[in-house]
Amino acid sequence: MSIAPLLEVQGLRKLYPLKGGRAVRAVDGVDLALRPGESLGLVGESGCGKSTVARLVLRLIEPSGGAIRFGGQDIARLPEAALRPLRRDMQLIFQNPHAALNPRRTVFASVAEPLVVQRAASGTALQARVAGLLRDVGLPESFLWRFPHELSGGQKQRVCIARALALEPKLVVLDEPTSALDVSVQAQILDFLGDLRRRFGLTYLFISHNLAVVRQVCDRVAVMYLGRIVEEGPAAQIFAAPRHPYTQALVASVLPPRPGALPDAVLAGDVPNAAEIPPGCRFAPRCPLRMERCTREDPALAGGGPHRVACWAA
Repeated sequence: MSIAPLLEVQGLRKLYPLKGGRAVRAVDGVDLALRPGESLGLVGESGCGKSTVARLVLRLIEPSGGAIRFGGQDIARLPEAALRPLRRDMQLIFQNPHAALNPRRTVFASVAEPLVVQRAASGTALQARVAGLLRDVGLPESFLWRFPHELSGGQKQRVCIARALALEPKLVVLDEPTSALDVSVQAQILDFLGDLRRRFGLTYLFISHNLAVVRQVCDRVAVMYLGRIVEEGPAAQIFAAPRHPYTQALVASVLPPRPGALPDAVLAGDVPNAAEIPPGCRFAPRCPLRMERCTREDPALAGGGPHRVACWAA
């Protein structure tokens, strides 16, 4: 028996109107499903809409269209009063831990804030809960009264993770959680995030442009280009046999192991303007496999089994 998705997104859109009746199509018809305990990586070049998707599924910004189902309930149009209790189950870990913590607040105040806002603990129970969260993320209780400037980058990110776990969420959205950290610290945080997922049964939506990171921590991968998902499937299949030319170029762009060797494929040209998306396949202007059909018809995600691709040449 298949497990019902914890998060299901259908036809998700976010448009930013411009003068003259035009609009920036930041997210333009995204479909995603995320099952309990799963880790889904959302990858693509900067500006493709990854972070916008993250904020949409958490209702931090309002969608222009589509459905967002969390635990079977469509939250895309819920009023704030009805949405507030659900926010306990959905948390976000930001990209930059240096900017995510208020420099005037102690670690205790930052981690305790969601518990106070949701009235989940107070008094001595609140302090005990925050101290326990610090232990969960590998920090001693003495850190409770430190300020952000007294912490390293990795320690700050652990504090952000503790804050995200405070309300025992079901879904954690991680928006480039290691990009602002040194490489050695990145490895520690990634191992730590994997351990947390196993210990607490967390579900991750992992936003990143770093394919090596995604390969390490994600079960499935969705590749995004100019507001759309162009390929989706198990991480092992995506990295071993990518089918979309864009995914092939992304995988090939990872530095080869031999010094002096060149990537197998290099993307030519620039990403089109999201306010002037070309007709047909939006990757066609940069695609080495472009056919005449590609300039007229926009392919939808298709394919048997869990590996799907939106490409006429695939």
